[in-house]
Amino acid sequence: MSKLKPEEFTSEEIELANISKALSHPARIKILKILAEKNVCICGDIVDLLPLAQATVSQHLKELKRVGLIQGDIDGPKVCYCVNTNALDNATKKFLKLFKHFD
Repeated sequence: MSKLKPEEFTSEEIELANISKALSHPARIKILKILAEKNVCICGDIVDLLPLAQATVSQHLKELKRVGLIQGDIDGPKVCYCVNTNALDNATKKFLKLFKHFD
């Protein structure tokens, strides 16, 4: 595989690739669904709803947060997560624009 040459890709292409990578695990899709349904959720609550260890859930949350799809606010010893609707709307528009090329 050739080395990635960032100058040969647009910032939008790189962003979509990063978001796609973050969404490439079913646990992350499930986490987004949980957060969308509950609006705000504490990490421990998410762990209770998934068949994964707390450390694994934290890694998935970290990846979703890295690309901006979720936000986390510290509330004492707990972290409350929610969907970043602006980032999700922006990603949706970019994916729709991409998929129009395949019509």
